[in-house]
Amino acid sequence: MTQRLFFNNDATRCEVEVTHCAPHEDGFVVTLAATPFHPQGGGQPSDTGWIGNSQVIKVVQEQDAIVHYVSLPVPTGRAQAQVDEARRRLHARLHSAGHLIGVYGEQLGWVPTKAHHWPDECRVSFVPGDNPQALEAEAVQHALEQWIGADLPRHTRLDPQQRAISFGDLPGYPCGGTHVQSLAELGTVNVLSVSQKKGVLSVRYTLD
Repeated sequence: MTQRLFFNNDATRCEVEVTHCAPHEDGFVVTLAATPFHPQGGGQPSDTGWIGNSQVIKVVQEQDAIVHYVSLPVPTGRAQAQVDEARRRLHARLHSAGHLIGVYGEQLGWVPTKAHHWPDECRVSFVPGDNPQALEAEAVQHALEQWIGADLPRHTRLDPQQRAISFGDLPGYPCGGTHVQSLAELGTVNVLSVSQKKGVLSVRYTLD
């Protein structure tokens, strides 16, 4: 099983141990004993970057291993890994904003069921819980502005069963994704629309 360094460490550059490298289609696949690269999943795109001089094109979870698809072969043994910092930061901001929208929806009696944190496609989906109240874009926007203005810090809880992320005293969620260290890093979150279809309410959002 690949150790997920990003679970409790935001470092984007570190030394890694390459345990396997093999040809794959037009490139190669690499596994590491421990990785700083977040794989695609949980509504979040994968990190990219470099292992040595080899470009990391995508990262996926395959059974118990995190597999890195790279452009050039990488020798087994020690190597330097570098996550694309700009891409990581964007995805962390988008994912954190989605968590806040989920929290606000729950406060009004909605149950978050699905989230998609890809750039230009961000949305959080809800189904009605007990006595759901009207959810309006302006109200969501105002709540986010208050939490961001308070610069609530991120809290990470790790236990053998799961990892949970929360901000300040807000409720947390089980989550394997990357997040900002505190909410001021989000900047401006724009709530684009709130719509409902076939019982599913969807909140679309983006960042400035």
